[in-house]
Amino acid sequence: MSSPSEDTPSRSRKGRSRFNAVTQEILSAGLLLLGVLSAGMGLKGFLMSSNFIDGGVTGVSMLLAKVTPVPLAVLLPVVNLPFIAIGYRQLGWAFALRSALGIGGLALALAIIPYPDVTPDPLLTALFGGLFIGAGIGLAMRGKAVLDGTEIAALLISKRSHLLKVGDVIMAFNIILFLASMTLLGINAALYSIVTYFAATKTLDYILYGIDEHTAVTIVSEQHSEIRASITGELGRGVTVFHGTGGHSGTEKEILYCVVTRLELGRLEGLVRQIDPSAFIVFHPLSGAEGGVMKASGIH
Repeated sequence: MSSPSEDTPSRSRKGRSRFNAVTQEILSAGLLLLGVLSAGMGLKGFLMSSNFIDGGVTGVSMLLAKVTPVPLAVLLPVVNLPFIAIGYRQLGWAFALRSALGIGGLALALAIIPYPDVTPDPLLTALFGGLFIGAGIGLAMRGKAVLDGTEIAALLISKRSHLLKVGDVIMAFNIILFLASMTLLGINAALYSIVTYFAATKTLDYILYGIDEHTAVTIVSEQHSEIRASITGELGRGVTVFHGTGGHSGTEKEILYCVVTRLELGRLEGLVRQIDPSAFIVFHPLSGAEGGVMKASGIH
C-alpha cells in the first residue's frame, strides 16, 4: 500500500494533466470561434453580394442557394451533415462534435451577424473574401475541427487509394464545381471564384504552417564534426548523425540531419558553406514537426 507522500506526486500529475486538457479545449474553442467569425466575414462580407462562390462543400451550398429558395445558412449544415457523419465513424466523436459546432456556428453567424458589404470591386472581393475564408478554415483546423466537409471526404478517399492524395481529390472536386459554376453563374463570376479559392488556399497554408514552416536538412561533409558543433552552438538546433556509405566511393560517411524553420535556412547554409564550401546539402520541406529535440539545449 502506497504512503501519502507517494500518492501526492501522482495526484499532482493527474491535476496538471486535467488542467492541460481543459486549457487545450478552451484554446481549441477560441480558435474555432475566431475561424467561424472570419469565414462568415469572407462569405457574407465579400462573396455573397458579388455572386462569387468558394470551393468545396461550401461552394456547393452557395451554388444551391443561388438556384433554390433555401438560404445558405440552412444549406451549409444540411449539405455538410453526411460528411460529419462519416467523420464521426472514421475520425472519432470529438472531431465530429467540434466540426458540427463549427459548421453550425458558421450558419448561425451568416443568419444573425450583420456583416458589412465591404466593397463592390470584384478583384478585391475575390482576394479578400478568399483571405478571410482561408484564415477561418485554418483557425478552425488549428482548433481540431473543419468548416467544410470536403477535407473529410478527401482524407478518406486518399486512405483507400494509393494513387490519390488529399490535394488531388480536393482539386478534382473543385474543378467539377467551378465548371458547373460557369454554367450557372457565368464565366466572369466563375473565374473570380477560382481566384477566391487560390487566395483561400494560400492563406490556409500560412495559417497552418506560417513563417515557422519547417524544413528538414541533410548535410554530407568531411567536416561534419565542425558543422554539427556550429549548428548546435550558433543556430541552437538539434542535430542527428547517421552513419552511411558512399555509393560511388564506398567510404563511410557521417550524415547530419536537422530541422529548421525557413527563416533559418539562409543562416544554416551560410554556416555550412563557411566551414565546407563543397558540402552536399539537401532540403526537404515538411508539413509539420513535433517532439524530439529540435532546439539544442547543451546536447552534442
